[in-house]
Amino acid sequence: MSLAFPPEEVQQSIAQRFEKQAAAHADRPAIRVAAQGLTYAELNARANRAARAILRAAPGADRVVLLFEQGIPAVVAVLAVLKAGKTYVPLDPTHPPVRLGELLEDAGAGLIVADSRHRVLAERLGAAGALQVVDTDTLDPDLPGDNLALAVPPDAIAYMLYTSGSTGRPKGVIQRHRNLLHFVRSYTNSLGIGPADRIAWLHSVTFSATNMNVYPALLNGASVYPHDVKNRGVDQLAELLARERITICQCVPSVFRHFLAGLSPDDRFPDLRIWELGGEPVFPRDVELFRRHFPEAARLANRLALTEASVAAQYIMGRDTPIAGTAIPVGRPADGVEISLLDDHGREVADGEVGEIVLRSPYLSPGYWNRAELTERAFRPDPERPGQRMYHTGDLGRLRPDGLLEYFARKDFRVKIRGYTVEVAEIEAALLELPGVEQVVVAAREDRRGDQRLVAYLVSSSEPPPAPAELRSCLSARLPDYMLPAAFVLLGRLPVTSTGKVDRRALPDPEDDGSGPVEGYIAPRTPLEARMAGIWAEVFGLERIGIQDDFLALGGHSLLAGQIVARIRRSFGRELSPGVLFEAGTVAGLCQQLGAAESVPVAKGTADARALPV
Repeated sequence: MSLAFPPEEVQQSIAQRFEKQAAAHADRPAIRVAAQGLTYAELNARANRAARAILRAAPGADRVVLLFEQGIPAVVAVLAVLKAGKTYVPLDPTHPPVRLGELLEDAGAGLIVADSRHRVLAERLGAAGALQVVDTDTLDPDLPGDNLALAVPPDAIAYMLYTSGSTGRPKGVIQRHRNLLHFVRSYTNSLGIGPADRIAWLHSVTFSATNMNVYPALLNGASVYPHDVKNRGVDQLAELLARERITICQCVPSVFRHFLAGLSPDDRFPDLRIWELGGEPVFPRDVELFRRHFPEAARLANRLALTEASVAAQYIMGRDTPIAGTAIPVGRPADGVEISLLDDHGREVADGEVGEIVLRSPYLSPGYWNRAELTERAFRPDPERPGQRMYHTGDLGRLRPDGLLEYFARKDFRVKIRGYTVEVAEIEAALLELPGVEQVVVAAREDRRGDQRLVAYLVSSSEPPPAPAELRSCLSARLPDYMLPAAFVLLGRLPVTSTGKVDRRALPDPEDDGSGPVEGYIAPRTPLEARMAGIWAEVFGLERIGIQDDFLALGGHSLLAGQIVARIRRSFGRELSPGVLFEAGTVAGLCQQLGAAESVPVAKGTADARALPV
């Protein structure tokens, strides 16, 4: 049963709204991971103790960096910072230390909060700025667990999230308490979220979509269930949905498709009532797959959401909603949002024409941290409403005759890779710092599976030119894995237009597009390698895979790693983390980790490896 989220509830701090839920639902589960979990009362008390530790360690700090992976400790830390009246800046501890150090310096943080798992990293990063580290796993047991009752105004800055930057470095998007509460209110009321809901949380705490998982749960008395897709894979998501009777799940379409690809015809999820997609275009076949596996009463939602404005539009489809055209619309504007489609001169486009999606709302982000020029470029004064602003999203859209908004693509060089917004300029800047790279252009290309992957086109200044493996290795020390190109194409020169600009439309399709075997094919030597190569070939959609073909060079990423791990579990009865694929790198390396062929059992219902061709 949903509860009303009235307008006046946005005129407070996030912590105040949470504390009301903690009092009303003290004994209900707030967050749960496998056998571990906290009730609302326990989560509130733990966050209060952590907030007092933060105030004791750095009372004058405005911004607090968080180093947590997804899970209970991350939620405790987020609430603690908000209760302390400070701004949290979540950084992903799995990203390269060089990148983390740059972001820490840019944020100007006065404190780092981490758990014991990441304390050493936090201390190493904080040493340069002499920053203290608060470890939420070793708090003083004498710290009180009651509410702090600090007066945090609704206009205070709640968080800063870093996104890829068009100037070659990430930019921090800041947001106020009131604005986030407004969007949670709109989201809550549109989906009817209430205490009985069980919401899956599939994203890193650094990803803005987390705001639509964690907050709608904890600010409404519902329960949140973290599931780390990157490390646990999408195949175990089905187990979570069934075991925990999840009612609401949200993810990007690429994760959704990989999840459905691993289901059997008998998989059903009777408790699920809402699955929401966002971050990438949604197609009619996605709706068909949803209707095949989910209850008749379940709804599929598509949304347009941005870090700078949260949910801007939403479209909810039922079993009988007619599906027309080649793409699913993102719907109508959310509460408190107006949408215009403008041409390059800032004028409204004609009906049915494509234009840039521009948002008008009193709840937009204040802008980018210490980036006045970027803020002025994206957030402009509204000529029709003095004192208000418009956010130019850079996304292209079109209004259908029925008034529904269709989302098409970016108008600039920002791309979506598995739901992550990536500015290719940041990757290009990192590549240009490497020896032997004279010119470079990074573009998104669709592979044979229909997924978007990054391709780097470069002109080399050295002979021989740098090898793709060398480039990828150097980049991995600076950029997160979703920003690593899947293929590198060496060109004699970059194609240009008549005005001298790079002609991106003339960039060739890569011969080695990152979805095929490398040169020097080496056949499997053992039954185990034959079975493993067969699994890889099935997942990558190739006729054959050599035992030394590199996972990343083939176009591998975390979702494909999850599929391979799922097939290994079914075939060999062995549990592996998807991260093993990135460590092993090749079929041969993975087989070494699994052990000798004679020690690997043949799972019931699978072919004997000795019968497979080598």
